[in-house]
Amino acid sequence: MVCPVGRKQAEIGAGAVLLALAAVAVAVSPASWVNLVLGGLLALGGAALIGHGLTLRPPVLEVEDGEFRYIRGRYIVRIPFTDIGSYYLLSGRTRSLGLCDLAGRPRVFPSTEGRRASRPYLPLTGMTSPGKVDAFMSSAGIPPRDRSLTAGG
Repeated sequence: MVCPVGRKQAEIGAGAVLLALAAVAVAVSPASWVNLVLGGLLALGGAALIGHGLTLRPPVLEVEDGEFRYIRGRYIVRIPFTDIGSYYLLSGRTRSLGLCDLAGRPRVFPSTEGRRASRPYLPLTGMTSPGKVDAFMSSAGIPPRDRSLTAGG
């Protein structure tokens, strides 16, 4: 399952709009140095946005050969199914996937940003549908974590 990346689409779209505005600014009055400078700055900003948008990589969730994989660029997490007891989703601007061991304790992962901190979740994207993640995890045979305080309900 590949998480959709809205930020990538937004940056590429905004960069294309800036490039179009640069062309319009230069076409309106190509003899004016103000329009040439404005067009150049808009073109540089648009190219930078498109370049950055193209480098964003969405996280990928895979299930293969008895293991769960989370891939985000060069950051890869591989966990055998026998070590995963359940999962939970954290909502917010950037949704995240948490995995628990067989005793129900959250697993801790190294930071995806290369920092020294560790996190009890794997970041997804804000456009990721919780229903799709639930369907993916249930097809893999990983149950959701029961958050209720009472048994049965």
